[in-house]
Amino acid sequence: MRVCAPRHQHFVIANFEVATGRVIAPSIGKSRTNEDFASHIEKTIATDPDAGWVFVVDQLNIHQSEALVKLVARKLGIELELDGKGNLKNIKAMASRRTFLCDGSHRIRFIYTPKYTSWLNQIELWFSILSRKVLKRGSFASVEELHQRIVEFIEYFNRALAKPFKWTYKGRPLQV
Repeated sequence: MRVCAPRHQHFVIANFEVATGRVIAPSIGKSRTNEDFASHIEKTIATDPDAGWVFVVDQLNIHQSEALVKLVARKLGIELELDGKGNLKNIKAMASRRTFLCDGSHRIRFIYTPKYTSWLNQIELWFSILSRKVLKRGSFASVEELHQRIVEFIEYFNRALAKPFKWTYKGRPLQV
């Protein structure tokens, strides 16, 4: 999610724990690079290092990066072949990195939503709540104040509002 502040952009990367409705291990920073996302995932895994993790993400390139593959391999104790510059040797293409990250035998794995289906990813629903409750008509004197308000909202949300989302869409046939 991109959050705009005067002359600055800040990004929120967060996880929605489907079973509890809580937001865990959010990251707020000035960029949203491959390294930022891998660092966020590492921070999330550190909350329960031995657990099995399934991350539902969209098909954004940072969700299929070399940095992420290296992180997951390190956490799983998988040795990867690297070239002389330290880059992946056999898992260079995004499709092969994605295959590695989706591997059902890994205790840390990723599931990728189909394109144009952000509504399947429940963190997107939560980002909508954050936007409506904090950002939409918010006035912030500084980036630090914006950051603090987001952190306070996450704490409040987890304490008072967190619960699993109940999807109520009944479905209507398309009119052709």
